[in-house]
Amino acid sequence: MIGLIIIGDEILSGRRQDKHLAKAIELLNERGMALSWVRYVGDDPERITADIRHALDSGDVVFSFGGIGATPDDHTRACAARATGRELRLHPEAEPLILGRCRQIAEQEGKPFEPDSPDTLRRLQMGHFPEGAEIIPNPYNQIPGFSLAGRVHFVPGFPVMAWPMVAWVLDTLHPALHGTGRQAEKAVVVYGAIESVLTPLMVEIEAHFAPVKVFSLPSVDHPVHGRHIELGVKGPSDVVDAAFEDMMLGLSQLGAKTGPVSVR
Repeated sequence: MIGLIIIGDEILSGRRQDKHLAKAIELLNERGMALSWVRYVGDDPERITADIRHALDSGDVVFSFGGIGATPDDHTRACAARATGRELRLHPEAEPLILGRCRQIAEQEGKPFEPDSPDTLRRLQMGHFPEGAEIIPNPYNQIPGFSLAGRVHFVPGFPVMAWPMVAWVLDTLHPALHGTGRQAEKAVVVYGAIESVLTPLMVEIEAHFAPVKVFSLPSVDHPVHGRHIELGVKGPSDVVDAAFEDMMLGLSQLGAKTGPVSVR
C-alpha cells in the first residue's frame, strides 16, 4: 500500500490549502498506482514521531511532506531520528550538495562564499538525517530529502520541490509497483434513491465479485440531476464489467430510475 503524511500547522489552521494530496494521487495514477491512506499532522513532535513510527512499521511505501527545513518549526528530521532510534548525522552526499548551493547563492549575491559562516552552517543542518538514510535529489535547489528503510520518503513541503522528488522516487526506487494499483470504475446515476434500500444490493455485489468494491455518492441538490446517488463499482477491469451488469440488473429489479453511466 501507499500512504502520505502531510505535516504543518498551516494546513490544519487553514492558513494554507494542502495541494499534495491531489498531486500525489495524480502522480500515482499516471503510473498505475493507487493511494491507500493519508494522515495530516500539525507541528507536534510527539505526533509526528508516532506517525513516522507507524509508517516504518506498516511495510507501506510512505511519502512525508514538510518539516525538513532548518527553522524552529521544522521537526521532521529529528522526529525521524527518534522514530528509528538513530542519531542525526550530516549525510556525506548531502554536504557537498548543500555547500554547492550556498556557494551559488553567494555568487548570485556578489558575496564571498564562507563555508563556516552561521548561514552556511544553518543550511547544513538540512543535511542532517538519521544514520543509514539515503538521499532524495532535489532538482530545484539541490538540498535533498531522504529515505528510510527504502520505502519511507521525506520531501519538503514546497510543491515545486516535493513533486519532482516524489516522481523521481516512484520511477527510480519503486518501478516494480507501477501498474499494481490500476483499477477500472463504472458508475450510474440513480434518481431519488435511498441508500438503505440499495445497501443489500451493494453487499451482494461485493460478495459475488470480490475484490470489486461498491461505492455510493449521494447528492441532495445537484444542479443537473437533483437528488440522486451515484452508484458504482471499482476494481480489476476483468471483473468490473460483470459486476456492473449485475448491479444494473439489481437496480432494474428494484424499480430504480437510472441515468447517465460514467466510466473511468
